[in-house]
Amino acid sequence: MKFIRNLYDWMLHWAETPYGPIALFILAFAESSFFPIPPDALLIALVLGARKKAFKFALNCTVASVLGALLGYAIGHFVWWGGEREFSNFALFFFNNIPGFTENIFYKVQGLYEEWNFWIVFTAGFTPIPYKVFTISAGAFEINLFLFVLASIISRAGRFFLVAALIWKFGDPIKSFIDKYFNLLAIAFTVLLIGGFVGIKYLF
Repeated sequence: MKFIRNLYDWMLHWAETPYGPIALFILAFAESSFFPIPPDALLIALVLGARKKAFKFALNCTVASVLGALLGYAIGHFVWWGGEREFSNFALFFFNNIPGFTENIFYKVQGLYEEWNFWIVFTAGFTPIPYKVFTISAGAFEINLFLFVLASIISRAGRFFLVAALIWKFGDPIKSFIDKYFNLLAIAFTVLLIGGFVGIKYLF
């Protein structure tokens, strides 16, 4: 827990430097296409350190995440398939190295797109379900790009602005609560993160 505590303090310090928004942008961008850790923890830390910038951070996070989603879509569309609709070496690398992303899940997501389209992108963007699985799959299955972008904007903005608004409104009590129960919250966050990957495996 000491390492996690140090990481938490390190994330908080970005709010006091000019590089906080850049770090948040990079993490949110990467999480939508390949990085396994969501940006929410850094967003919370930054807002706690500079509550007046809460909605700027949320906008930053949203824009980066949607741009990252477009990168994921491009990966699926342009480099996912080899000849005769076989997986490319790039796709096989993802299956072998990205947690929660398997061939079986990939094809199950196709069925979800065919049934739900807009709503499955929205759900993945708003919940702990690994978003990158859906951004890449959307490009690979040539999901309507306009609906994909629209769902991404609404879900990602809804999620990040909600987090920012809660911290902005209840910042001091929440900060005290986090400081007091940090170890338990760290465990809960880890369980939630792992649960997203496990959930996509068993629910779909």
